[in-house]
Amino acid sequence: MYTLVLFLSFSTICFSQEDVEKPAPPAGNALVGDFYGSDISGTSVNNAISVEKLDDKLKTTTKVENVVVKGEVTGVCPKRGCWISLKTEDGTSFFVKMKDYAFFVPTALKGKNVVLEGEAEKKVTSVEELKHYAKDAKKTKAEIAAIAKPKEEIRFMAAGIKVID
Repeated sequence: MYTLVLFLSFSTICFSQEDVEKPAPPAGNALVGDFYGSDISGTSVNNAISVEKLDDKLKTTTKVENVVVKGEVTGVCPKRGCWISLKTEDGTSFFVKMKDYAFFVPTALKGKNVVLEGEAEKKVTSVEELKHYAKDAKKTKAEIAAIAKPKEEIRFMAAGIKVID
């Protein structure tokens, strides 16, 4: 009897799903030349297109693969470094996730110029997902509550991110 109780107690403890603290974003200063994920060649860096040109391409197709885009990072997920936002020419931003969550970036990447390599698409992001990212970004409860409509935006899946001048 005691063995059964001990076994059940041990099993419950071993298999319970507690909130495990997620690791923090990686440390680092995001210096020019640093890269996250796959490195991006010098040729690709030189041939990177602007966010405006990417937006133009996405007006004629829903998805662009193997594209290299340059821009300024306006936000980094403070919890894990698992997403960034990149400034567009009209002052808005678009959302970048890391392909297969294979890498993360330091919060020091905010404000830096980068080149992204991966695929982009126009997507409608649900209110629920927008609120999730706002919560990750530590927005206020009022800012999160104000999110009431889905948003059509560029979504980028990065295989690599490199810091440039």
